[in-house]
Amino acid sequence: MTESMYLRLAEALAATEIAPKLALTAKLAADWSAGQLDWTDSTPVEVVCGRPTKPELVDHRHVPQRSPATPEGRARLLHAIVHIEFTAINLALDHAARFRGLPRQYYADWIAVAAEEAEHFTLLRERLLSLGHDYGDFPAHASLWDMAEKTADDPLARMALVPRLLEARGLDATPPIQKRLEQAGDHASARALDIILRDEIGHVGLGDHWFRELCGQRGLEAEITYRELLRRNNAPWPQQPMNEAARLQAGFSAAELAALAKKM
Repeated sequence: MTESMYLRLAEALAATEIAPKLALTAKLAADWSAGQLDWTDSTPVEVVCGRPTKPELVDHRHVPQRSPATPEGRARLLHAIVHIEFTAINLALDHAARFRGLPRQYYADWIAVAAEEAEHFTLLRERLLSLGHDYGDFPAHASLWDMAEKTADDPLARMALVPRLLEARGLDATPPIQKRLEQAGDHASARALDIILRDEIGHVGLGDHWFRELCGQRGLEAEITYRELLRRNNAPWPQQPMNEAARLQAGFSAAELAALAKKM
């Protein structure tokens, strides 16, 4: 007897507490792999994102700068990354729960990503706990989720502006953060980010794949459409220096990276 994939996705997404969300996401991924979920089910579901009452969400301009030179600064920096990983669980669940009528592999991809993001969250939360803090101890911003809400009516825009834009910025930011952590002597956190960076290249690559697939279905030229979406949505342009090696692995072309660098 199979269950509705969409109901299970919505249940995991709506969970407000950390432990249930992690457990529901892991069980979802396991049941999907076991062939126990029906992705053709037409049951309507309410797609609502749940999160804990903490951290307090503030405008990104009001989140203090996080220097890892001090233990508290390092904890604040790691907290910001832990928050991104928690948000990424919700994003992957929402990618799959919100949009109907896409190929089976689309849902398989984002369910797998949700499970990986949950692993990332747990790994980095352990590093944060080792510094005497936990998720929720510091304010965080909602920029990633804000873009998810802006793209809730179109999977093409969602793939472009969440994994391919905002999550790709993480590919650029991670190596400098690792260098700062190394300089502060936190080699364990820097090595944890090796795992995150490796997996995030794959996640951005899935965004790239599905963005290009949807562009092809609509007769759109993907790289031109991408830049048009950035402008139309007043989205943050990729900043220099970009991690070109990681972005090339994730599916960006050299010509596109050159165009983005020149804001063409």
